[in-house]
Amino acid sequence: MAQLGFHWPSLVIYLVNFLILLGILYVMGYKPILRMLDQRSEKIKESLEEADRVRRESAKAQEEMQQRLEEAHQEGQRLLEEARQAAERYREEERKRARQEAAAFLERARGEIRKERDSAIEEVRGQFADLAILAAERVIERSLDKAAHREIIDKVLEESSKLERN
Repeated sequence: MAQLGFHWPSLVIYLVNFLILLGILYVMGYKPILRMLDQRSEKIKESLEEADRVRRESAKAQEEMQQRLEEAHQEGQRLLEEARQAAERYREEERKRARQEAAAFLERARGEIRKERDSAIEEVRGQFADLAILAAERVIERSLDKAAHREIIDKVLEESSKLERN
């Protein structure tokens, strides 16, 4: 091997130096680099998990917000419907009250008309009684006493009321 240029003691020293250098590089360089790469890989994995968790939470929050919006919309529709119903009830109550007021007004008017008619009839009866007495006095040409006058008046009034009913 000497002819090939190998010197065994130098080769062993070179091999020992290489192994020491390899051991130093492994301890000082390779292990920290591997540890740093593992840490970096772990951080990336944690970041991906965090991003996935944030994405899920965001989707959940968006879903909850959409649900709240839907509930608010339904609540608004319910309030509008209640307002419509209240307005309809109010309108119906006002119509009923107006009908009642109109009916009461008509009843009062009818009562006043009856009173006016009755007073007019009484007035006409009074005038008719005076005319009947005057006519009877002229026909008989004598003066009757008050009882006879009253009797004649009552008869005439009965006959006139019978005629009015027919």
